[in-house]
Amino acid sequence: MAFEITDSNFKESVLENSGVTVIDFWAEWCGPCRMIGPIIEELATEYDGKALIGKLNVDENPEVSMKFGIRSIPTILILKNGEVVDKQVGTTSKQTLLNKIETHL
Repeated sequence: MAFEITDSNFKESVLENSGVTVIDFWAEWCGPCRMIGPIIEELATEYDGKALIGKLNVDENPEVSMKFGIRSIPTILILKNGEVVDKQVGTTSKQTLLNKIETHL
């Protein structure tokens, strides 16, 4: 299951993570977010122990969303050592996300 990232755990779970972190910025009411959700869950299982795959609800966590200037959802950020190294806005295929993650592992 994807890790739940929040405004309160963001610093310790993402910024202080020395590896790769994938964050899916989503909302309950967002149709495309619901389409990409199962892909994020699959990636969380497949990359368990190799990368942190998480979801951040933009409605419940406005602080982090504003920090990264998230204006469209779904937006997926890939961070390495706390720095953004890649970004995907809108729905995409699992293979595209796999390729992006593998590039930074």
